[in-house]
Amino acid sequence: MKEVILAVEQLTVTLETYAVVQEVSFCLEAGTDTAIVGPNGAGKSTLVQAILGIMPRQAGNVFILGQLLRRKGSLAPQIRQQIAYLPQNFLFDRRILMTVEELVGLGWDKLRFQLPWANHRKRRQAVRDALAKVDALHLRHQLLSGLSGGEMKRVLLAYCLVYPRRLLILDEAPAGLDMRGETEFYQLLYQLKQEEGWTILQISHDLNMVRRNCDRVLCLNRTILCQGTPEVALSPDNLSAAYGSEFVRYHHHC
Repeated sequence: MKEVILAVEQLTVTLETYAVVQEVSFCLEAGTDTAIVGPNGAGKSTLVQAILGIMPRQAGNVFILGQLLRRKGSLAPQIRQQIAYLPQNFLFDRRILMTVEELVGLGWDKLRFQLPWANHRKRRQAVRDALAKVDALHLRHQLLSGLSGGEMKRVLLAYCLVYPRRLLILDEAPAGLDMRGETEFYQLLYQLKQEEGWTILQISHDLNMVRRNCDRVLCLNRTILCQGTPEVALSPDNLSAAYGSEFVRYHHHC
Protein backbone atom coordinates (compact mmCIF):
# COMPACT_ATOMS: atom_id res chain seq x y z
CA MET A 1 0.00 0.00 0.00
CA LYS A 2 1.33 3.45 -0.93
CA GLU A 3 2.07 6.13 1.64
CA VAL A 4 -0.83 8.50 2.29
CA ILE A 5 0.39 12.07 1.75
CA LEU A 6 -2.89 13.86 2.50
CA ALA A 7 -5.98 12.64 4.37
CA VAL A 8 -9.12 14.76 4.76
CA GLU A 9 -11.80 13.56 7.15
CA GLN A 10 -15.34 15.01 7.31
CA LEU A 11 -14.09 18.55 6.63
CA THR A 12 -16.72 21.28 6.92
CA VAL A 13 -16.27 25.01 6.29
CA THR A 14 -19.08 27.48 6.97
CA LEU A 15 -19.51 31.16 6.19
CA GLU A 16 -21.89 32.53 8.80
CA THR A 17 -24.50 29.74 8.83
CA TYR A 18 -23.98 28.42 5.28
CA ALA A 19 -21.87 25.28 4.76
CA VAL A 20 -19.65 26.12 1.77
CA VAL A 21 -17.92 22.74 2.12
CA GLN A 22 -19.70 19.97 3.96
CA GLU A 23 -18.33 16.69 5.34
CA VAL A 24 -15.68 16.15 2.67
CA SER A 25 -13.44 13.08 3.02
CA PHE A 26 -10.72 11.73 0.72
CA CYS A 27 -7.04 10.79 0.71
CA LEU A 28 -4.09 11.16 -1.67
CA GLU A 29 -1.50 8.44 -2.08
CA ALA A 30 2.13 9.25 -2.85
CA GLY A 31 2.88 10.01 -6.49
CA THR A 32 -0.75 10.38 -7.59
CA ASP A 33 -2.52 13.26 -9.31
CA THR A 34 -6.03 14.09 -8.09
CA ALA A 35 -8.30 16.70 -9.67
CA ILE A 36 -11.15 18.57 -7.97
CA VAL A 37 -13.90 19.43 -10.46
CA GLY A 38 -17.29 21.04 -10.11
CA PRO A 39 -19.33 24.10 -11.09
CA ASN A 40 -18.53 27.67 -10.09
CA GLY A 41 -19.41 28.24 -6.45
CA ALA A 42 -19.04 24.56 -5.57
CA GLY A 43 -16.48 25.26 -2.83
CA LYS A 44 -13.37 24.04 -4.65
CA SER A 45 -11.07 26.94 -3.70
CA THR A 46 -12.50 27.01 -0.19
CA LEU A 47 -11.67 23.33 0.23
CA VAL A 48 -8.08 23.87 -0.90
CA GLN A 49 -7.66 26.89 1.36
CA ALA A 50 -8.98 24.93 4.34
CA ILE A 51 -6.53 22.09 3.60
CA LEU A 52 -3.70 24.64 3.59
CA GLY A 53 -4.92 26.24 6.81
CA ILE A 54 -5.56 29.57 5.07
CA MET A 55 -9.28 29.34 5.85
CA PRO A 56 -10.52 27.94 9.18
CA ARG A 57 -12.62 24.79 9.23
CA GLN A 58 -15.53 24.27 11.56
CA ALA A 59 -15.33 20.48 11.69
CA GLY A 60 -13.23 17.60 10.47
CA ASN A 61 -9.52 16.83 10.33
CA VAL A 62 -6.68 17.29 7.83
CA PHE A 63 -3.54 15.15 8.03
CA ILE A 64 -0.51 16.07 5.91
CA LEU A 65 2.32 13.52 5.88
CA GLY A 66 0.72 11.98 8.95
CA GLN A 67 0.60 15.21 10.98
CA LEU A 68 -2.68 16.79 12.05
CA LEU A 69 -3.22 20.32 10.77
CA ARG A 70 -4.34 22.20 13.85
CA ARG A 71 -7.34 24.51 13.73
CA LYS A 72 -5.10 27.58 13.61
CA GLY A 73 -3.44 26.21 10.48
CA SER A 74 -0.13 25.37 12.13
CA LEU A 75 2.17 22.55 11.00
CA ALA A 76 5.68 21.64 12.02
CA PRO A 77 8.20 23.51 9.78
CA GLN A 78 9.61 20.24 8.42
CA ILE A 79 6.11 19.31 7.21
CA ARG A 80 5.09 22.77 5.98
CA GLN A 81 8.20 23.15 3.83
CA GLN A 82 7.28 19.99 1.88
CA ILE A 83 4.08 21.60 0.55
CA ALA A 84 3.92 24.03 -2.38
CA TYR A 85 0.85 26.01 -3.46
CA LEU A 86 0.26 27.63 -6.85
CA PRO A 87 -2.74 29.99 -6.72
CA GLN A 88 -4.97 30.85 -9.65
CA ASN A 89 -3.58 34.37 -9.76
CA PHE A 90 -0.22 35.44 -8.35
CA LEU A 91 -0.78 39.01 -7.20
CA PHE A 92 2.09 41.30 -6.29
CA ASP A 93 2.79 45.01 -6.08
CA ARG A 94 4.40 45.92 -9.39
CA ARG A 95 6.10 48.87 -7.71
CA ILE A 96 8.34 46.40 -5.88
CA LEU A 97 11.44 45.88 -8.01
CA MET A 98 11.89 42.16 -7.40
CA THR A 99 13.79 39.94 -9.82
CA VAL A 100 13.01 36.36 -10.75
CA GLU A 101 16.08 35.17 -8.86
CA GLU A 102 14.97 36.99 -5.72
CA LEU A 103 11.46 35.52 -5.85
CA VAL A 104 12.65 31.94 -6.30
CA GLY A 105 15.20 32.52 -3.55
CA LEU A 106 12.40 33.21 -1.09
CA GLY A 107 11.56 29.50 -1.24
CA TRP A 108 15.05 28.79 0.04
CA ASP A 109 15.09 31.62 2.59
CA LYS A 110 12.19 30.04 4.48
CA LEU A 111 14.58 27.22 5.43
CA ARG A 112 17.44 29.28 6.77
CA PHE A 113 16.48 28.69 10.41
CA GLN A 114 15.88 24.98 9.88
CA LEU A 115 19.07 24.34 7.88
CA PRO A 116 22.09 25.66 9.78
CA TRP A 117 24.42 24.46 6.99
CA ALA A 118 22.73 26.69 4.42
CA ASN A 119 24.86 29.47 2.99
CA HIS A 120 24.77 31.99 0.19
CA ARG A 121 26.58 29.76 -2.32
CA LYS A 122 24.22 26.82 -1.76
CA ARG A 123 21.23 29.17 -2.02
CA ARG A 124 22.41 30.67 -5.31
CA GLN A 125 23.08 27.23 -6.80
CA ALA A 126 19.68 25.90 -5.67
CA VAL A 127 17.92 28.86 -7.26
CA ARG A 128 19.80 28.49 -10.53
CA ASP A 129 19.20 24.73 -10.64
CA ALA A 130 15.47 25.28 -10.12
CA LEU A 131 15.29 27.90 -12.87
CA ALA A 132 17.25 25.67 -15.23
CA LYS A 133 14.76 22.82 -14.71
CA VAL A 134 11.93 25.03 -15.97
CA ASP A 135 14.02 26.54 -18.79
CA ALA A 136 13.96 30.00 -17.19
CA LEU A 137 17.57 30.51 -16.13
CA HIS A 138 17.90 33.27 -18.70
CA LEU A 139 15.18 35.21 -16.84
CA ARG A 140 16.94 35.27 -13.47
CA HIS A 141 17.80 38.98 -13.54
CA GLN A 142 14.50 40.08 -15.07
CA LEU A 143 11.93 41.98 -12.99
CA LEU A 144 8.70 40.14 -12.22
CA SER A 145 6.73 43.04 -13.69
CA GLY A 146 8.25 42.31 -17.11
CA LEU A 147 7.29 38.63 -17.30
CA SER A 148 4.65 37.21 -19.60
CA GLY A 149 1.95 34.98 -18.14
CA GLY A 150 3.69 31.80 -19.26
CA GLU A 151 7.06 32.96 -17.91
CA MET A 152 5.51 33.74 -14.52
CA LYS A 153 4.03 30.23 -14.32
CA ARG A 154 7.47 28.75 -15.00
CA VAL A 155 9.04 30.92 -12.33
CA LEU A 156 6.41 29.82 -9.81
CA LEU A 157 7.21 26.21 -10.62
CA ALA A 158 10.87 27.03 -10.00
CA TYR A 159 9.86 28.39 -6.59
CA CYS A 160 8.35 24.95 -5.89
CA LEU A 161 11.60 23.28 -6.99
CA VAL A 162 14.16 25.28 -5.02
CA TYR A 163 13.57 22.90 -2.11
CA PRO A 164 12.27 19.32 -2.54
CA ARG A 165 8.50 19.20 -2.06
CA ARG A 166 6.22 16.21 -1.73
CA LEU A 167 2.79 17.79 -2.15
CA LEU A 168 1.91 20.32 -4.83
CA ILE A 169 -1.50 22.02 -4.64
CA LEU A 170 -2.75 24.01 -7.64
CA ASP A 171 -5.83 26.20 -7.87
CA GLU A 172 -6.37 26.43 -11.65
CA ALA A 173 -2.69 27.28 -11.98
CA PRO A 174 -2.68 27.76 -15.80
CA ALA A 175 -5.49 30.35 -15.62
CA GLY A 176 -4.85 33.32 -17.89
CA LEU A 177 -2.74 31.41 -20.41
CA ASP A 178 -3.75 30.85 -24.01
CA MET A 179 -4.20 27.33 -25.36
CA ARG A 180 -0.54 26.95 -26.32
CA GLY A 181 0.65 28.33 -22.99
CA GLU A 182 -1.64 26.00 -21.08
CA THR A 183 -0.40 22.99 -23.06
CA GLU A 184 3.23 23.93 -22.40
CA PHE A 185 2.49 24.45 -18.70
CA TYR A 186 1.00 20.98 -18.32
CA GLN A 187 3.80 19.36 -20.30
CA LEU A 188 6.32 20.93 -17.93
CA LEU A 189 4.25 20.13 -14.84
CA TYR A 190 4.03 16.42 -15.65
CA GLN A 191 7.67 16.19 -16.63
CA LEU A 192 8.58 17.65 -13.24
CA LYS A 193 6.09 15.38 -11.49
CA GLN A 194 7.93 12.35 -12.83
CA GLU A 195 11.34 13.77 -11.96
CA GLU A 196 10.44 15.06 -8.50
CA GLY A 197 7.91 12.42 -7.43
CA TRP A 198 5.29 15.03 -6.61
CA THR A 199 1.84 14.19 -5.32
CA ILE A 200 -0.58 16.65 -6.92
CA LEU A 201 -3.97 17.99 -5.88
CA GLN A 202 -5.39 20.41 -8.43
CA ILE A 203 -8.55 22.31 -9.17
CA SER A 204 -9.38 22.22 -12.86
CA HIS A 205 -12.16 23.13 -15.29
CA ASP A 206 -10.40 21.33 -18.14
CA LEU A 207 -12.11 17.95 -18.09
CA ASN A 208 -10.18 16.72 -21.13
CA MET A 209 -6.88 17.40 -19.35
CA VAL A 210 -8.22 15.63 -16.26
CA ARG A 211 -9.18 12.57 -18.31
CA ARG A 212 -5.73 12.43 -19.92
CA ASN A 213 -3.52 12.99 -16.91
CA CYS A 214 -5.18 12.49 -13.55
CA ASP A 215 -5.36 9.30 -11.51
CA ARG A 216 -8.41 10.25 -9.49
CA VAL A 217 -11.19 12.83 -9.62
CA LEU A 218 -13.31 14.40 -6.88
CA CYS A 219 -16.64 15.79 -8.16
CA LEU A 220 -17.52 18.52 -5.68
CA ASN A 221 -20.62 20.60 -5.17
CA ARG A 222 -20.31 21.63 -1.50
CA THR A 223 -19.98 17.92 -0.70
CA ILE A 224 -18.32 15.16 -2.71
CA LEU A 225 -20.87 13.78 -5.14
CA CYS A 226 -18.53 11.09 -6.44
CA GLN A 227 -14.86 10.17 -6.52
CA GLY A 228 -12.85 7.64 -8.44
CA THR A 229 -10.90 7.20 -11.65
CA PRO A 230 -11.67 9.69 -14.45
CA GLU A 231 -13.62 7.01 -16.31
CA VAL A 232 -15.92 6.52 -13.31
CA ALA A 233 -16.12 10.03 -11.83
CA LEU A 234 -16.59 11.82 -15.17
CA SER A 235 -19.39 9.61 -16.45
CA PRO A 236 -22.39 11.46 -17.96
CA ASP A 237 -24.56 10.65 -14.92
CA ASN A 238 -21.98 11.98 -12.45
CA LEU A 239 -21.32 15.11 -14.51
CA SER A 240 -25.06 15.73 -14.76
CA ALA A 241 -25.35 15.46 -10.96
CA ALA A 242 -22.48 17.91 -10.48
CA TYR A 243 -23.07 20.42 -13.30
CA GLY A 244 -26.61 19.83 -14.53
CA SER A 245 -27.98 18.07 -17.59
CA GLU A 246 -27.51 21.09 -19.91
CA PHE A 247 -23.75 21.01 -19.28
CA VAL A 248 -23.55 17.33 -20.23
CA ARG A 249 -25.63 17.81 -23.40
CA TYR A 250 -23.47 20.76 -24.49
CA HIS A 251 -20.21 18.90 -24.00
CA HIS A 252 -21.58 15.78 -25.68
CA HIS A 253 -22.32 17.76 -28.87
CA CYS A 254 -19.00 19.69 -28.87
